Amino acid sequence: MTVDETIKGLQEHFNPEAAAGLNKILQLNISGDEAGKWAIKIVNRACELIPGGVEKPDLTLSLADKDWIAIAEGKLDPMNAYMTGKLKATGDITLAMRIPSIFGLK
Repeated sequence: MTVDETIKGLQEHFNPEAAAGLNKILQLNISGDEAGKWAIKIVNRACELIPGGVEKPDLTLSLADKDWIAIAEGKLDPMNAYMTGKLKATGDITLAMRIPSIFGLK
């Protein structure tokens, strides 16, 4: 899988019920060979991908492409990635805690 495929897969796995009441923008800053920025706007139980990111997201997650793919494939636990420094989060940390249920990540 590629970073782009996993980002697009977020929309397929989006759980509108888990996103009830959210009006937030989450941004992924990916480094490595497949580097890029993607924002995910969650409003009215809908999910919109914004390639290139936005200027002021509510939450920014920064990590390497290989670690993002491992998380998306269920091979790396997001909390473990955070605790070991592979994943850095800035902004609304409570939103970060909801990501697994919103996108069905393990």
